[in-house]
Amino acid sequence: MSNNLENLVKTIRERKDKNEDKSYTASLLSGGLVKCIDKLQEEFDELKGALNDNSNIVHEAADTIYHLLVTLEAANIKFEDILIELENRKKKSGIEEKNTR
Repeated sequence: MSNNLENLVKTIRERKDKNEDKSYTASLLSGGLVKCIDKLQEEFDELKGALNDNSNIVHEAADTIYHLLVTLEAANIKFEDILIELENRKKKSGIEEKNTR
């Protein structure tokens, strides 16, 4: 399942240096972290609305995940590091993990 996300991350990275007029991803990344965060917030708000209305949830969830990955790329956070963190968390309960922060 994570192969789809890994492929999406690869595509985001490849489009980082593309022409902003021809790539939505490139246009987001060229706007910097603030632009990406603002767009992520907008998409999350749309997901919240969809969940409350019980409509268009899958579409809005996909948009939110995509914009999260773009924002992470803008912040120079590697998706691979997030996967490692999630793997490490499997070794203890969520409550235990939260208490160690």
